[in-house]
Amino acid sequence: MKEEPIKRRVDTASRVIMASPQTIYQAFINQEALISWLPPKGMSGHVDAFDPRQGGTYRITLTYEMDSAHSGKTTDNTDVTQGRFLELVPNKRIVQSVNFDSGDSLFSGEMIQKWLFEDASEGTKVTVICENVPEGIRKEDHDIGLKSTLENLAVFTE
Repeated sequence: MKEEPIKRRVDTASRVIMASPQTIYQAFINQEALISWLPPKGMSGHVDAFDPRQGGTYRITLTYEMDSAHSGKTTDNTDVTQGRFLELVPNKRIVQSVNFDSGDSLFSGEMIQKWLFEDASEGTKVTVICENVPEGIRKEDHDIGLKSTLENLAVFTE
């Protein structure tokens, strides 16, 4: 009997942002800019390492605010991610490999995150596609976080 392949979840979100693809791309590859808009509402962040080139790596720590009802993947109130830039196409797309530092197997594994920037008459359509989302991340929470991050990016770049 043939085993069925494991289906891993794909989460996605998009938003039209009133800024050029160049402005948005720059917000991703400048670490000070990135950490100012990346953390979803209710979190703050710190860049521990950042090398924005194909094959380059990064390490980011996101901290939940004290009144948060969520627990972290790395510690009670933090999510630490280790990533690698798989593809950087200026003003078009960024593809990353993302791994959470966690002792919980529900959060392990490589998630591929694609950020796509498409010209739109009103600005740029920014789409994030997260493939192979660890099962420990609740879809509802991830959807809220992705939308919050896109909102932050819009506020930062518009």
